[in-house]
Amino acid sequence: MKLSQFNFHLPKELIAEHPAKNRDEARLMVVNRSTGKIEHKVFKDILGYFNDGDCMIINDTKVFPARLYGNKEKTGAKIEVFLLRELNRESRLWDVLVDPARKIRIGNKLYFGEDDSLVAEVIDNTTSRGRTLRFLFDGDYTEFKATIESLGETPLPKYIKRAPVPEDEERYQTIFAKHEGAVAAPTAGLHLSKELYKRLELKGIDFAPLTLHVGLGSFRPVEVEDLTKHKMDSEQVIISEETANIVNKAKENKKKVCAVGTTVMRAIESSVSTTGTLKPYNQWTNKFIFPPYDFSIANCMITNFHMPESTLLMMICGFADYDLVMEAYKQAVKEKYRFLSYGDAMLIL
Repeated sequence: MKLSQFNFHLPKELIAEHPAKNRDEARLMVVNRSTGKIEHKVFKDILGYFNDGDCMIINDTKVFPARLYGNKEKTGAKIEVFLLRELNRESRLWDVLVDPARKIRIGNKLYFGEDDSLVAEVIDNTTSRGRTLRFLFDGDYTEFKATIESLGETPLPKYIKRAPVPEDEERYQTIFAKHEGAVAAPTAGLHLSKELYKRLELKGIDFAPLTLHVGLGSFRPVEVEDLTKHKMDSEQVIISEETANIVNKAKENKKKVCAVGTTVMRAIESSVSTTGTLKPYNQWTNKFIFPPYDFSIANCMITNFHMPESTLLMMICGFADYDLVMEAYKQAVKEKYRFLSYGDAMLIL
């Protein structure tokens, strides 16, 4: 398939700037792959679609405050630094993006905090906007991380055109966030409230956690018409033996195996055995899923509404019928569903 086949008109006013008042009260579109039926519900109605022995696979990655604002030495020019991943804990080396990049060269020092409590030196160029920084910090690692936490900002996506507020620290994080390492939230999981999670557990649904540390690759535009030529950024995935056992048991019993989000779907499809079961995994994946694609593990999924021509929309069209998904998106625009990270949800059965 070609990139242009995934284009559609998304009115700017449908991009959610804020989350729903309550996590589980976002709208829910239910799309049935076998009948083609499309229903309009509220997210907490999802309880009615799952039964004892069904399984939900969730991503327990935790977003860290990855956006820092500092000043360049001598000129004092304001610089935005987006922390991507830690390269070396001992040396305090990080892969970052800088903006404006043209002003930042190897050897430059950047200062953060009102009292310049954190200093970084640019030691390498990685991409046009990418740099490797060495943070110059005298304290131990715990103190260093605490400093980053205090100076960093919740990394809301750039399409949200407002400054972060205190509410975002909680709402741009799932209730089961545990392992820090993501620079973007696994947004399908944001709809699960503590109460709904508990009600699903009481109904006999098993939750199987895995970790995929979401990078910025999800937001990187596809710039080639031929999808086979697009390369995904690598992201770290950890799937425990316990999670694999929970998922495989549900599969064996012919129960629902629900991937909560595209990050979960990419993770599980990166670790499939020759017999079609889920294997434990602790590696990196750059798997790019687009139609046609045969899925091995999940038989249903929860996802948000995504950007035109995004790799996330392509995955959804691979999981459900392309024409059905594009019809669902047409209805979503007509019915004014809210799109992207803080938007509404879709359940594909």
